[in-house]
Amino acid sequence: MKVRIQAYLAYMDHLLEENDSGLSYEELCEEHLRQISFFMHERLVHLMVTLTFAILGFLTFCVTCFTFSYGLIALLVAIMVLLIPYIMHYYLLENSVQKMYQQYDALQTKIRPGVFSLKTDE
Repeated sequence: MKVRIQAYLAYMDHLLEENDSGLSYEELCEEHLRQISFFMHERLVHLMVTLTFAILGFLTFCVTCFTFSYGLIALLVAIMVLLIPYIMHYYLLENSVQKMYQQYDALQTKIRPGVFSLKTDE
């Protein structure tokens, strides 16, 4: 997923610099909205998985505080080992979707110059 999203962002950046795809900006905008919806769905799924692992980690930590067990310690370590990559992947998805919003704004500016101009530095 990481390679796909980075490749798509680079592709859109290239098209925004120079539209050599033969498509109109309106068609690019429609395609871009479709891709945004795909990545937003992926982001939502990973948010749910990340939150589930975070809650499980917190509950395991609380139970371990009251009932010490090497099995619980091993479970907590396993959950934390999985949680860190999930957070990193969600971070990538979140930032990439935000970048796609900026690209969409740039497409809108090319379609209707002066009508839709937001400065997004975040």
